[in-house]
Amino acid sequence: MDTETHSAAPRREPPLSGITVLDIATLFAGPMAATILGDYGADVVKVEHPTRGDPVRGHGPSKDGIGLWWTMLGRNKHAVGLALNTPAGAAVLRRLAARADVLIENFRPGTLERWGLGPDVLLADNPRLVIARVTGFGQFGPYASRPGFGTLAESMSGFAAITGEPGGPPTLPPFGLADGIAAIATAQAVMTALYERDTVSGKGQVVDLAIIEPILSVLGPQPIVYDQLGIVQQRTGNRSVNNAPRNTYRCRDGRWVAISTSAQPVAERVMKLVGHPEVLDEPWFASGVQRAEHADELDAMVAGWIAERDFAEVMAAFEEADAAVAPIYDVADLMADPQYRALDSVTRVTDPVLGPVRMQNVLYRLSESPGGIRWTGRPLGSDTERILRERLGLGADELAELAAAGAIREAAR
Repeated sequence: MDTETHSAAPRREPPLSGITVLDIATLFAGPMAATILGDYGADVVKVEHPTRGDPVRGHGPSKDGIGLWWTMLGRNKHAVGLALNTPAGAAVLRRLAARADVLIENFRPGTLERWGLGPDVLLADNPRLVIARVTGFGQFGPYASRPGFGTLAESMSGFAAITGEPGGPPTLPPFGLADGIAAIATAQAVMTALYERDTVSGKGQVVDLAIIEPILSVLGPQPIVYDQLGIVQQRTGNRSVNNAPRNTYRCRDGRWVAISTSAQPVAERVMKLVGHPEVLDEPWFASGVQRAEHADELDAMVAGWIAERDFAEVMAAFEEADAAVAPIYDVADLMADPQYRALDSVTRVTDPVLGPVRMQNVLYRLSESPGGIRWTGRPLGSDTERILRERLGLGADELAELAAAGAIREAAR
């Protein structure tokens, strides 16, 4: 990993060293939460069906038959193929969970219970276990049994309703936004439960996380505004209902920039820069909400000034004026950007088949106990026999019995 060291001080072990996580979830939110924990030193055992695997292995582009999304999402995880819907496979998982600190799952409510792996069973085996249940709609309520995906959360949370151009259709993001937010929330919830276990009660508990809720939490004050004022936020395109100018603007050479004026002094500096200091004397200019009501007027002033200048000139002028501006990047742009490079936000890792690959680095930097990417996503079931031998003491005969029962892919040779 090409991670630059910014301190010569001795480093401690990763902060989650000694924490064992069983990731039995599929696709995005649950597995990404486990990835975050693994990035900071947790010992993550990824448990998948021994022949089908996690569907994310086949999602998106691949190279040389290897799914690139899995290469990233499966990093820092041991790959164990285990059929949990078989009695033998369920029994093995119980033994693994009895030695674990965290289990993350995202089956529909009732599925684990049907397999004899419900929280009552797992917590009886291991009272210190934290069980994170990540589902579309939570463990109870009228929608609990429905299949749930991030797209549904983006739709139901109010996100799609406020995203898009006025008069246009509601717009969904072209990536797993709700899943990503839910993953970060799940990792935080797990750490909260572990802290409570280790400092207060000594006992584990169940985390019930519905993917429809974390995205709702980041959408701002819509519920309280509706409750108190009856206002339903509408689609405003790239504009904000809270301040203006705030939009994307096209430069003379075809490049695009984005501007934000959430702070009043920044709004004042922007309008002076684009040659319209007179608007600062307007009574409405002193309030972000009132400026938003005059967005057409302000946008025209800013857009006209930017359209007459090339990208480099616009960026230099805004930076000199200490006005908030950013280029509109695609992935190629951001990977070449000096700030991202300085932060090592996209880092280089060696994959045993693909060789050097670049992917997003860990979420945040800790000065004394940093996280890191130790390895990329492993082949399906590649660690099954090793994990079952080392952690459960299974021998060749027992592994052969599991294979015969359809619980694992093959017995030890």
